[in-house]
Amino acid sequence: MSRAVLLLGVLACLGCATSPPPAPPAGGLDHLERGQALLARGETAAAAAALREALRAQPDLTSARASLGRALYALGDLDAAVEELRAALRRQPDALDARLTLATVLVARQEWPAARAELQRVLDAQPDRLEAHYALGVVRYAQGDGAGAIDAYRRVLALDPRQHDARYNLALVLTLARREAEATPEFVTAARAGHARAQYFAGTAYAAGLGVGRSLAAAIGWWFLAAEQGVPEADEALAQLRQVALGRSRGAPVERHAAEQAFAEYRARLWQDFPDLAAAGEDTLGAALLRRGRVGEAVAMLIREASALSEPAHRQLQALYEEGVDGLPARDPRILTYMKSAAAEGLRPSPR
Repeated sequence: MSRAVLLLGVLACLGCATSPPPAPPAGGLDHLERGQALLARGETAAAAAALREALRAQPDLTSARASLGRALYALGDLDAAVEELRAALRRQPDALDARLTLATVLVARQEWPAARAELQRVLDAQPDRLEAHYALGVVRYAQGDGAGAIDAYRRVLALDPRQHDARYNLALVLTLARREAEATPEFVTAARAGHARAQYFAGTAYAAGLGVGRSLAAAIGWWFLAAEQGVPEADEALAQLRQVALGRSRGAPVERHAAEQAFAEYRARLWQDFPDLAAAGEDTLGAALLRRGRVGEAVAMLIREASALSEPAHRQLQALYEEGVDGLPARDPRILTYMKSAAAEGLRPSPR
């Protein structure tokens, strides 16, 4: 055999040795990993498909079945989710995450006794499992056990005071139990943390003097914050109070005066958040911000002031909409939205 032929043979063998072998077909663990990654990204339909592939490859893969249950729950297929989760728990009864997910699905199906039993099993194993206490509060309230719901939500807050959804729920249950003196501080704490619904209820508490001294100005402040986060009831509460202040309701003159004063006090309080600015006569806070070149803040504040019945702010917004200013072109959509809302309510400045 010639040296050339021998060399070609050696090179061929080297090529065989260095070429990567064909990839084996993906197994159950590969599909499981992919499915869990998709689930973490919120791609639930793709996750469910990958997890089903994992179970076809390895039917006894408990973690795949539990993850599939989570994916199906996210997709709204509650019956299939329960089936998968219970199958996973038959193989691995101590899988507490799967059991907690099963309890959550049972809550969604309003199967309160079954959900409570699963939650209790979780808490027997992990007494400080925060999510289980929260869900237990929901279940107990649904079963008519208000005192038990209060205890469950308080346990959540003892474990983590930053759980303001639980704080808000606690305040609601306390309110329904006519324990306003306990409920309102919880609403206010959650409201200060930015909880939109709590802000609305804090405003309602201040407006009615429930568990706190009555203050319409404080109520207006909380309602504005809630409305800016999209709570429609807060918008409605402000609209109704504006009608009172404008004398368009059937309320007594003293109620109109109180509403007028409350809006004026609220507008005055807005300056407290801007200690570097000083009011000058009939000046608006929005105008003062405009003079400093803080256009974005100025527009937001003018809308707030105009919505609190400031006629100068309303006129300034009209001028800005028509003419614009440096940093703000005419026909600004935020101002247009305000003007449409104001027109629908019949808010117009009085003639000068």
